[in-house]
Amino acid sequence: MAEVVFESPRDLKDAVGKHLGYSEWLTMEQDRVDKFADATNDHQWIHVDAERAKTGPFGATIAHGYLTLSLVSSFMPQIFEVHGFEFAVNYGTNKVRFPAPVKVGARVRGGAEILSVEEAKGGILSVVRVTVEIEGEDRPACIAEPVSLYFPKK
Repeated sequence: MAEVVFESPRDLKDAVGKHLGYSEWLTMEQDRVDKFADATNDHQWIHVDAERAKTGPFGATIAHGYLTLSLVSSFMPQIFEVHGFEFAVNYGTNKVRFPAPVKVGARVRGGAEILSVEEAKGGILSVVRVTVEIEGEDRPACIAEPVSLYFPKK
């Protein structure tokens, strides 16, 4: 359950510029990477061949960047909840960067900061910066700015 709760999408405006906290740590397991490879048809050896990857550039298999990005959608509801809307849609992502690889076996978590909130397209449009940290590493695995469009209850 999230520690930060907003009673309506409009209440997000009060948190612009504030860091909202962190998700739980998640261990990146080879099984998750393999399943993502199957789902996306991206079986590059740096992701799925543990023996070859030991002598590769990262010393181990690594998660796909897009796998790391996809975890953002599971981290955000752990950090904050928004109530008081009929439905919401993923409206896109403004910016995504992958500064460091996530080695299989590493633990990652997301941290969130609300960047902007505005009325648009009949709803409330929010942009949140989510930084996916790797435990014990200086550089994050992913920095993304997902955009959500909430349609308030009428």
